[in-house]
Amino acid sequence: MKLLEPLKVGKITLKNRVMFPPMTTGYENKDGSISEQSFNFYKRLAQGGTAYIVLGDVAPVNTVSPTPKLFKDDQTEAYKKLADALHSYDCKLGIQLFHPEYDVDALAELFQKGDMQAARAKLHHDMLHYIDEVTHEQLNTILSKMGDCVRRANEAGIDAIEVHGDRMVGALCSTILNHRTDEYGGSFENRIKFALAVVRTIKDNAPDIMIDYKLPIVTDNPTIGKGGLKIDEAIKLAKLLQEAGVDTLHVGQANHTGNMNDTIPAMGTRAYNFMKDYAKRIKEAVSIPVSCVGRILTPENAEMLIENGYCDYVGLGRSLLCDPDFVKKLEEGKPETIRQCMMCNKGCTDAIQNRQFLSCVLNAENGYEYQRVITPAENKKKVVVVGGGPAGLEAARVARLKGHEVTLFEKETALGGQLNIASVPPRKSEMTRAIHYLSEEAVRLGVHLKLGHQACAQCIAQEQPDAVIIAVGAHNAIPPIEGHDLPHVYDAWKVLNHEQLPGGRVVVIGGGLVGAETAELLATRGCEVTIVEMLEEIAKEESTTVKPTMFAAFKQHHVQLLTKTKVTKITASAVEAENEEGLVSLPCDYVILAVGAKPNAFDAQSLIDQGIQVDYVGDCHDRAADINRAIEEGYLAANRI
Repeated sequence: MKLLEPLKVGKITLKNRVMFPPMTTGYENKDGSISEQSFNFYKRLAQGGTAYIVLGDVAPVNTVSPTPKLFKDDQTEAYKKLADALHSYDCKLGIQLFHPEYDVDALAELFQKGDMQAARAKLHHDMLHYIDEVTHEQLNTILSKMGDCVRRANEAGIDAIEVHGDRMVGALCSTILNHRTDEYGGSFENRIKFALAVVRTIKDNAPDIMIDYKLPIVTDNPTIGKGGLKIDEAIKLAKLLQEAGVDTLHVGQANHTGNMNDTIPAMGTRAYNFMKDYAKRIKEAVSIPVSCVGRILTPENAEMLIENGYCDYVGLGRSLLCDPDFVKKLEEGKPETIRQCMMCNKGCTDAIQNRQFLSCVLNAENGYEYQRVITPAENKKKVVVVGGGPAGLEAARVARLKGHEVTLFEKETALGGQLNIASVPPRKSEMTRAIHYLSEEAVRLGVHLKLGHQACAQCIAQEQPDAVIIAVGAHNAIPPIEGHDLPHVYDAWKVLNHEQLPGGRVVVIGGGLVGAETAELLATRGCEVTIVEMLEEIAKEESTTVKPTMFAAFKQHHVQLLTKTKVTKITASAVEAENEEGLVSLPCDYVILAVGAKPNAFDAQSLIDQGIQVDYVGDCHDRAADINRAIEEGYLAANRI
């Protein structure tokens, strides 16, 4: 397949057409230098077959941003160590050169003084006005520091410099963000002047290094993005960049919108391969290779883009977080074993926005590369797993990979557990990929599946196991509200599972993620919906990248949101509640209970008394949580056996 064919880019050759595009990871040391965690993460991607890795947001100055930095000579050695490690797998290393759109030195001085109020005010001001206010002298200083960074990168043996064409560079190019009236503002030629100066600076400091340029496009219908250029001007810039000596263009969605979902879209919020038509127009305008990102999920997606002339190679970000062996499995002829990303944004984008490190909810090794490794067990054992949800299936997968004999009991006749209902609400159908992967791996690896079996300690003991993993999940909690047992009061989980079918006026009690998703689903089906939540926030657990889409749907379908409101009673025709404004009566035809989940109980004491190792994982362990914890606990419990 074309995806696995080599590609010449500038003076280097990529062994295949798969790039890990620049992503903020949070793995670096405080000074921005390469940490052991960062080193191991990128090495693992290279080991899995990725041909080209670009470190995102590498600053040539000591910014307050939690990104990699290369602003002093003693950082060079760590980058050299990383480059050497990647080269041992014939993987090329690039750094994405960027400068933030704020006065780095002035802001750092305020932080050092401890004047946090002034620092936050300065940062807010600069994010709005720095592009218009930065002086010629400051721009020249920035170029000089970029040159020093490029020199260090070249000394470290780094193969490529990618210009971050968004952020400050893209804001200067933008007709939306650039309001200058001097030589850097106004006309197209003026607005792109700094971008071309950055390219010249790279060539002056590392004449032979491959130059990549992230070309951010302000997309249309609807218009998304502010930094960067609309497609017609982007085509003009692409031609000029090629003339200036740029070796490859990386086409992506322009940023500066305030919502990370625009550049890293969560499940169901944008089309697959959504940047392909823009990439094709750029590719048709230049003769240098063009890469593309934007919800490119499967090998088939990537192959189509390359084969049909949309781009020459592809950037797979979240897909490689989910399965760093994506390329290796293709090379081995086993594409069906690739663990496909759900694009939930829970472990990756949300983590970065919450100042945590990058991770993937389906890959428990992500962020712990070479610390968490599935190794063959010295003594093969008989393992019983109870529960076929994500925690149980992951435990069974890992136990089998270790070489144990595994039997899995599941009371239902289908695998997947709560994932089966979690995939029902709007946009969430992509979660079924996780069900398919975990289920198919169980079959492929030879797990003995006992579906439709309600397991008990006695029947488990009959299997004569050495270890038992309990993953029986949770159930929807029923609050002790007067009227909760009336016939028109439904269970949110049963509604999502199509067991109960409400209509007309519906009140959802509970505005957590399940309640919010159930409400949105019913609203799209024509119900008149009200959510009642005791706390201040609706859908607190939802990804920040998804919330704007969810709340836009609430607005479109006139969903009434009542926060800080406590339900006191359910009657045959209404829900009675109270809040700061007094008593509230909500007439309704149906009531949906969605106040949270409670762990399912499983008595394994008799197994423990027999000396059998027993672990509880996932929702049945202490408290109901989320898929991230389910996968992680299933992985860790099985890997200990």
